Amino acid sequence: MARQLDEQIAGRFPVGRRLRVLDVGMGQGTQALRLARLGHQVTGVEQDDTMIAAAREALAGEPEGIRERVRLVQSDGRDTGVHFLPGSFDVVLCHGVLMYVEEPDPLVAGLARMLAPGGLLSLLVRNGDALAMRPGLSGDWAGALAAFDTTAYRNRLGLDVRADRLSALTATLAGIAAPLHAWYGVRVFTDTAADDAGLPDDLETLLAVEERAGRTDPYRGVAALLHLCGVRG
Repeated sequence: MARQLDEQIAGRFPVGRRLRVLDVGMGQGTQALRLARLGHQVTGVEQDDTMIAAAREALAGEPEGIRERVRLVQSDGRDTGVHFLPGSFDVVLCHGVLMYVEEPDPLVAGLARMLAPGGLLSLLVRNGDALAMRPGLSGDWAGALAAFDTTAYRNRLGLDVRADRLSALTATLAGIAAPLHAWYGVRVFTDTAADDAGLPDDLETLLAVEERAGRTDPYRGVAALLHLCGVRG
């Protein structure tokens, strides 16, 4: 996903330009810190106490120059309008958040309002068109059959959450003046790997396969996650 994001950033902005990045639902700050290390000015928003504490701890271990480029805000991602002016950012990330939101459209619209014209909106969502893949490949035939007719599922944390269909999000992005520019699949072949599985010896080959599949039909359409990139008009 990081490679996909970098590809979209490189295609939209001049090389060396320091971007204003907003990462909503940043978790422990993996992407926020990575982008700060690349020279960008990053604001991370996270509501969960444990996650933002982890992000602060990770940030504290960075050199001063990187720490100065990162601002952390503890808040609900739906409250961006309270903290920031419209058009304040060049790139807005919202990765792994929409599955926890019952009505995602207002959140996505709020994120789009944070973008300057020509800005990039990056969403990572559970693929609602491929929910039958995980139970099916695991031999859970009843679960696979039920998954065809729903966008609800139980994640690996044991939480009941929801997925998004590509067609619905494409329509949402068009309606908020940030139409879909590119989309990728994420975790095409590796979604059924055990959570405690170690890294394989041929990790680079695995990543190359996943990256190729994530941009190639029909493989990307059955990925566990979708990475959608919209551009503010």
